[in-house]
Amino acid sequence: MSQHTPPGQMAAHIPADLYQRAQATGQPVVFVVNDPPPAFPWQRIVVPFAIAGAVAAGGWGLVTAICFLLDIAAHTATVIAGAAGPIGIGGITLRLFRGKN
Repeated sequence: MSQHTPPGQMAAHIPADLYQRAQATGQPVVFVVNDPPPAFPWQRIVVPFAIAGAVAAGGWGLVTAICFLLDIAAHTATVIAGAAGPIGIGGITLRLFRGKN
């Protein structure tokens, strides 16, 4: 039966001459591993919050751009209507602006 190491960890290695000597003499081979305990994976938490923040900032940017474009469109419409004067079709006249008189 083969023994597999957990994913992300490398198997411990010893020099070939020590291994062969241990095999020939029957000596046990002892591995001492001083690994610190795994730290909390902050990336699991930070990445979703970063994505959510980017989506929120992009949404506010989109709302701001739409409001700006609608404001420009409203100003453009009032300037064009003011320059055109009263609009009439047939016998119906529509005055978009009141006169200053």
